[in-house]
Amino acid sequence: MGIGENIRLHRRMLNMTLEEVAAKVGISRQTLSRYETGIISNIPSDNIEALAQALDTTPACLMGWEEPPLPPELVPIDSSRFKKIPILGYISAGLPLYAEEHVEGYTYTDLNGGAEYFALLVRGDSMNAIGINDGYQIIVRRQEEVENGEIAVVMVGEENATVKRFYSTDSTVTLMPQSTNPIHQPQIYDLSKIPIKVLGKVVKVEFTL
Repeated sequence: MGIGENIRLHRRMLNMTLEEVAAKVGISRQTLSRYETGIISNIPSDNIEALAQALDTTPACLMGWEEPPLPPELVPIDSSRFKKIPILGYISAGLPLYAEEHVEGYTYTDLNGGAEYFALLVRGDSMNAIGINDGYQIIVRRQEEVENGEIAVVMVGEENATVKRFYSTDSTVTLMPQSTNPIHQPQIYDLSKIPIKVLGKVVKVEFTL
């Protein structure tokens, strides 16, 4: 595993939140989150030492140079059940889905069944009424069609992708926000004027404490 994954593993083994560890190290919660997801991989050596101290381990363990001891109550996980998938910070129409410009890190999922998945970092509060909050991570099954009423990641014209509840007719697509913020209103598109492309169906919502 990489250093970010090792940091997250040790933090969770100690049942510590991002805020608790960040405070001990003297960095922001956002910076620590970027360490864990791999967005920042070149971590300063003094921060690695401070992280090791805060997480009751050694810099060598965090760097992956030596295996950490497993607590006696911890049952080893069958890693073959998990699949590595990219975390996409944004998606734009002019680039392939997994273009380097999109990828902000990697995570793992136990979802399988032969489907292809990617994770997406949520920005904004347009779906917070159903628990998809700003900063959360959604797991998306890549597919080109969804049923009416399902939550989908959709490309609108040449804009970045958006996450909305999806409804379509022969001539229109309606993207319905699910928000407590009244600024977000239904978006109705005429398919003869604006191309709409479904990138996938949201199948899981995750967040980090």
